[in-house]
Amino acid sequence: MKRIFSTAIIVLLMNLGSILQLQAQNIIAANEHPVLVSSDYSFTEGPATDANGNVYFTDQPNNRIIKWAVDGTASVFMEPCGRSNGLYFDRDGKLLACADEQNQLWSIDVTTKEHTVILTDFEGKLLNAPNDLWIAPQGGIYFTDPFYKRPYWDDSTRTAIKENVYYISPDRKSIKVVEQDVVKPNGIIGTPDGKLLYVADIGDSKTYSYKIKKDGSLSKRKLFCEMGSDGMTLDNQGNVYLTGKGVTVFNSKGEKIEHIPIEQGWTANVTFGGKNNDVLFITAMNSVYTVKMNVKGAN
Repeated sequence: MKRIFSTAIIVLLMNLGSILQLQAQNIIAANEHPVLVSSDYSFTEGPATDANGNVYFTDQPNNRIIKWAVDGTASVFMEPCGRSNGLYFDRDGKLLACADEQNQLWSIDVTTKEHTVILTDFEGKLLNAPNDLWIAPQGGIYFTDPFYKRPYWDDSTRTAIKENVYYISPDRKSIKVVEQDVVKPNGIIGTPDGKLLYVADIGDSKTYSYKIKKDGSLSKRKLFCEMGSDGMTLDNQGNVYLTGKGVTVFNSKGEKIEHIPIEQGWTANVTFGGKNNDVLFITAMNSVYTVKMNVKGAN
C-alpha cells in the first residue's frame, strides 16, 4: 500500500509539472491574435523600440523609416533614410541603422534627424551591406553582413565578399570579424546581460548561440535550432522569436513552444514594444501586425 501511494504521488507530481510547463508556455495573452496595424507599405523591416515603447521600422523600397507610437498611430519619421534595413537604439538614445544604399552603418539623432556615418568598409573593402544589428550592454555593436544584390546600387556588377558577423568596439574605433563559418548570417540578438549572442544563418536554415567574451569575441558556438531567420528577438523568459513563415518561438533550450501564423505569410522581423513592453510587433511584407503578450521584451 505504501509503495502504491508513493507511486501515485510521483505520478501526480509529474502531471502537475507538465501542467505548469504548459502554463509557462502560454506566452500569448488570452484570446489575443495578430492584429493588422497597416498594409500601406512596400516591404517592412528592422523594428526597434525606444525607451518609451515606440517602435521604429523601415519601409525599405520606399526609403523611409516609420514610427509607430504607443497610442497606435503611425507616421513617417525620416525620408529618405539611406535605404535603411535593420535598426537598433543605443545607450544614448541614438537610432543605429543598417543603411543599405551605400553599405554603411548610421547613427541617427531622433530629435534632429541628422545622421553620422559610423562605418563604410572593412580593411578597405566595401561591405556587402549591414543587414541586422544588436548592441551589447557595454556599447559594442554586432552586425550581420549578408549579400543581397540591390537594384539601386550604382555598381550593378558588384559581387559579394565573405558574408560575416562583425563586432565594433564600444568606442567605435575598431572592427573585427567574430564569425565567418556561416553561409548567410541575417537575424541577430543578444541577451540583456551581454553574455549570450544568437545568430541566424538563413542561408543554412540554422540558428546558433555563442558565449560572448570580454573583448567582444565569440566562443562555444552551439547549434540552437534547425531554423534560420530574417530577424529575431527575445522575451524576458529567455524565449527566442524567429521569423520566416509567421513567428516561431523557441525556449532557451531550443525547443519549439509556439507558432504565430501571419496572414501575409512571410515575416521579416519582430520586436517587443508598447507602453508596457508587452506588445509583439511584427513586420510582414507590406504590412505590420501587433499581438498582445503575457511576456515582455528582454531588451
